Amino acid sequence: MSKMEKYLKNNKDEAVLLNIREAVFKRTTNSMENFIEIDGYDFNKGIDYDGIFKSFFKTGFQATNFGLAISEINKMIECREFKQLHKADPAAEDFITESFDDYYHACGCGSSKPVSRKCIIFLSFTSNLVSCGIRDIIRYLVQHHMVDVLVTTAGGVEEDLIKCLAPTYLGDFDLPGKELRAQGLNRTGNLLVPNENYCKFEDWIMPILDIMLNEQINQGTNWTPSRMISRFGHEINDVHSIYYWAHKNNIPVFCPALTDGSLGDMLYFHAYKNPGLKLDIIEDVKRVNNVAVRGASSTGVLILGGGLVKHHVLNANMMRNGADFSVYINSNQEFDGSDAGADPGEALSWGKIRGFDQPVKVFAEASLIFPFLVAATFAKKQEADMQHLRAKEQVIDGDVCQNGGH
Repeated sequence: MSKMEKYLKNNKDEAVLLNIREAVFKRTTNSMENFIEIDGYDFNKGIDYDGIFKSFFKTGFQATNFGLAISEINKMIECREFKQLHKADPAAEDFITESFDDYYHACGCGSSKPVSRKCIIFLSFTSNLVSCGIRDIIRYLVQHHMVDVLVTTAGGVEEDLIKCLAPTYLGDFDLPGKELRAQGLNRTGNLLVPNENYCKFEDWIMPILDIMLNEQINQGTNWTPSRMISRFGHEINDVHSIYYWAHKNNIPVFCPALTDGSLGDMLYFHAYKNPGLKLDIIEDVKRVNNVAVRGASSTGVLILGGGLVKHHVLNANMMRNGADFSVYINSNQEFDGSDAGADPGEALSWGKIRGFDQPVKVFAEASLIFPFLVAATFAKKQEADMQHLRAKEQVIDGDVCQNGGH
């Protein structure tokens, strides 16, 4: 028996301890110089919201994804402002064969010509976000033309219009459905929508559908979901409406499932009262794909929620070999193979997004984080632009005063 064997035989506990230590305290052989240290916000520095947002990137977990989303959206905005951030994919250049005027024509937008951009930003959102207060955040983005294309569901259209006619109320997730039904109250999560809201909606929309049918018959108007939504935005004539501003700013709104909601109910009733109105969804598929393919040299997608609104935007961008910038916000998981839960890597495999920049998915409920995301990106840029404009005006006013002008 060797000395070592004798030693281990006589010092079994120490040998076991040595093995444990080697297992637990495995030596780190990789240098950590290229990694970012985790660090949170220090409130001893006071309340600095910009500093808080910036700290998210180094916080970890979904806070880091939130920080990455801020970065990705800012890249979209910068690219949209005529700044090319990376060399274009040569495969995409084959698609860019026509001018922005062709994109404008393809959109079937309003009468005024849109501004040419290096990057088109698609914003898609599910109906529940219009039911809740996120509607006002979306309206802000559309009002100030910070996005270029909207994609939503029927509920995402009708809920905005109905809110111009009657309010939605705050309820509770646990309110009993049977009692609410007896009271004529419809629950969406912890929101309540009285049935009378839909009665007001019917009274408002039916005469408009009559006029649209007349224009179809006598003027040959081909009504598509996007044209119909633009008409509703014109007719509602309310500055609180998303679609008022979409119509005013010539922002196309695509909704391939426009009949899947109260709007569908109204079209169903109208088909009996005054039959004949047609809705062409194929023309809108051509339009949304053309926007992605020919609209600009780059595209960005900001997708709130999953399902139809997510796939419709990504499928359009697949026609151009993928969106250049992408941010998802939803709480869906991919274990069931659903498109709603699919992460950016799956979309990359289909050619729906590209790998130039860092596509981001934030696992979160959008009503909680989207206002902060807008505050740290779109709204921050607008505020900076306004401050720059005010400073420029002050300089001009000062020069006029020095030269004795009025």
